[in-house]
Amino acid sequence: MPLMNTSGTTESATAPEGVEDTISASRASAELGLKRAEFDLAVHLGAVRVVSGPDGRPRVRPSQIEHLRAREGFPDALREQVRTVGTAEGARLLDISQTRFTRLARSGCLTPIAFYLNRYRVVVWIYLAQEVQTLALRSPELLVGNSPPWMRDLLDAGDDLRPRNWRSRRIERLLALTDDPWVRAAVVAQGLDPVQLAEVVDDPYERALLGKLRHEAVFGRRPSVAGREVMARLMPADAPDEILWRRITLIAELDAARERHPAPRPGDAPRPQPAAPEPAAPQPAVPVASSVAPPVGSSRPGRPVGLLARLGRRASGRLRLRQGRRGGAIAAVRPAGRRDGRRDGAGRTG
Repeated sequence: MPLMNTSGTTESATAPEGVEDTISASRASAELGLKRAEFDLAVHLGAVRVVSGPDGRPRVRPSQIEHLRAREGFPDALREQVRTVGTAEGARLLDISQTRFTRLARSGCLTPIAFYLNRYRVVVWIYLAQEVQTLALRSPELLVGNSPPWMRDLLDAGDDLRPRNWRSRRIERLLALTDDPWVRAAVVAQGLDPVQLAEVVDDPYERALLGKLRHEAVFGRRPSVAGREVMARLMPADAPDEILWRRITLIAELDAARERHPAPRPGDAPRPQPAAPEPAAPQPAVPVASSVAPPVGSSRPGRPVGLLARLGRRASGRLRLRQGRRGGAIAAVRPAGRRDGRRDGAGRTG
């Protein structure tokens, strides 16, 4: 069954020089000995770099294929890098029960890399096998005995951090695969629901551009209607602190995008496309700290210097933000105590 979120951005929105010498994604996956879903995941993780062809479809340079095939351990090492496991196989890898594995994932000890829908249309989370094995080496005490108090408190409160950690990871990877400021803003905008987005971006032409780029910025096969519905439900932030973080991040990305060029309006002349950048070095499979809200259970990156001071101030026991460009006040509710216990029914593990 195809994965619903093994997507990544291409390196450029325009065809680079020599694109006629590239090969299609399907041929590249065959030459690398990967299934198409595995190839999509390799692109998402930065293990395989793609460029956009004249028709907008992803293509791969032969030099990239040669480089990967020349690596020691090919093709097994590449396959192992993108190998995924579900709850049952992950529990076998750790030699624990499936119930304990699910508790570890729900409490943020493991971050899903993707999901699919089973025949009952229930979300089934999957994980990188390498990261599951790393957990056993990093925190063996979590695999035996009683769960630590912090984990029991979180689970007793009804929290499930898998959706939050998954979307943080997804946004992190998509940001790592593009340097176009408007595409970056569109990626961050995925983490806000329409009401929150309209409050941050009050210009309808900017919202239209973000909506257009949101669909163009991803790579991979288009999911089913049911898959798109679940994606739309899982992507928006649902906790006050996460919503606040994404609003702040989107304002910062919008500032950078507006400095590059404004959003197009009716009657504007077509803007010349910039030259395509040279491919960057492959990114690590595990995201590094960035402006994206980190997964719960991981170490948080440092707060952006001066960002909160520029956007707002603390007053009367709550945080108020001021939108940088248009002056519209944005009130953000201070997170109170623990997160609410609301869970998405689609976030259950099959």
